Amino acid sequence: MSPILAGSLVFSTSAAILVLEILAARLLAPYVGVTIETYSAVIGVVLAGIALGSWYGGKLADRIPPSRLLGRAVTLGGGLALLSGVLVDALGPAVAGGGPGATVVLAAVAFFAPAAVLSSVPPTVAKLRIRDLDTSGSVVGFLSAVGTGGALVGTFLTGFVLVAAWPSRAIVTSVGIALVLAGLALWWRLDRSVTTGGIAALVVIVLVGGTLGFTVSPCDFESPYFCGRIDVDPNRSSGRTLVLDNLRHSYVDLQDPSHLEFAYTRRFADLVEAQTDADEPLSVLHIGGGGFTLPRYWPTNRRVERNVVLEVDAELVEVARSQLGLSEDDGVTVRIGDARRTIDDEPAGAYDVVVEDAFGAVAVPWHLTTQEMLAKVRRVLVPGGLYLINLIDYPPLGFARAETATLLTGFDEVIVLADPQALARGGGGNLVLAASDASIDLDGVLALAEREGDDVGSLTGTELTDWVGDASVLRDDFAPVDQLLNPP
Repeated sequence: MSPILAGSLVFSTSAAILVLEILAARLLAPYVGVTIETYSAVIGVVLAGIALGSWYGGKLADRIPPSRLLGRAVTLGGGLALLSGVLVDALGPAVAGGGPGATVVLAAVAFFAPAAVLSSVPPTVAKLRIRDLDTSGSVVGFLSAVGTGGALVGTFLTGFVLVAAWPSRAIVTSVGIALVLAGLALWWRLDRSVTTGGIAALVVIVLVGGTLGFTVSPCDFESPYFCGRIDVDPNRSSGRTLVLDNLRHSYVDLQDPSHLEFAYTRRFADLVEAQTDADEPLSVLHIGGGGFTLPRYWPTNRRVERNVVLEVDAELVEVARSQLGLSEDDGVTVRIGDARRTIDDEPAGAYDVVVEDAFGAVAVPWHLTTQEMLAKVRRVLVPGGLYLINLIDYPPLGFARAETATLLTGFDEVIVLADPQALARGGGGNLVLAASDASIDLDGVLALAEREGDDVGSLTGTELTDWVGDASVLRDDFAPVDQLLNPP
């Protein structure tokens, strides 16, 4: 085997492994979300596959002529890559909501085998290339460097180019098909033992896997951040629910922007109504757009001076415009970019209300939860302005209590609103946190909620500080949001 062919094999298979590793989290997201635990599961599973494949591939190469192994390994690795998305979709619904253990299992079922098989290629190539001990170090060093280079190219190409151009399943399927075809060619060249029946079987695998990979997906659309879909409300013909990964993010009524389906959006509206003068123009900054429910709600109920949304996902904005009724006539200004940075471009003291409703899976992105972010929010608020946060948590509500502790370091008054059972740590779901330097009209808010038929529990004052307990304040150097949040 020539050095060029040997290097090309190691480079391409190493690149393929990293493509699969990066996209694995995207394929798992509709079932287990995207958290640090998802990435940890994927990285751990793929590393375990690489370790086993490298060891056992080298062991096999000592027992079986490498020329017989290489074509088979590349072909099998490609076939397993083709199956990975199918396996995720088959098992995903059964493990959804199962916690970190279920995430590891799902990742292992889909991605351990292709990583292991493709990782057997470098030691097999090394066995084929080494002619004597005097040059063994150079051969192994060269192949190691080439493999690392392939992994780097696979990483950067996937993260910066491929995911912005094609759906994840299409990328994985294309990689699988390319590996199978390359493996067949290599099998024929090195061993010539591949049979017509074997080729036919592999062609069927490629056709079936390719069809499933290019056509079957739980996503109606895919952005660089989310796998998403739009569900039609069977009980309200104009109602649409935006689902991102495994979470219902927004509900929009295409014909009635004043309709607020989700309880937490009603709490936001109640707080703003109770805290601001209805005769004065309202300025609101939204951190996270989602389905743009609230940005479209304000102009239907109030005279709005500023209505700005900081949204990181440009694709999501286009979906809101094409499928959820967002238009230029709604009076919404959208600024694309990470809110942690784009908020610095907003004028100081310009907003009566800042609404934080940004999510990655079920967690608020950690860098939007810290004291440092809080300082940025305070800068853009008017004196006595209102800061509202929507978050999701489950018993023992570690994240909610830590975020409340963080707010208490920056504002004179903080309240928490949620289902009474959740506040008693007997359940989970959405909690609304409100903070201001002015007194918050809690009685007025609860009266509005009662009028809307919602049973709302509240915490404020000493009751709130007792509830927070010894929860840690979140800072940029310590914000373990994914670990504090404890989904059922």
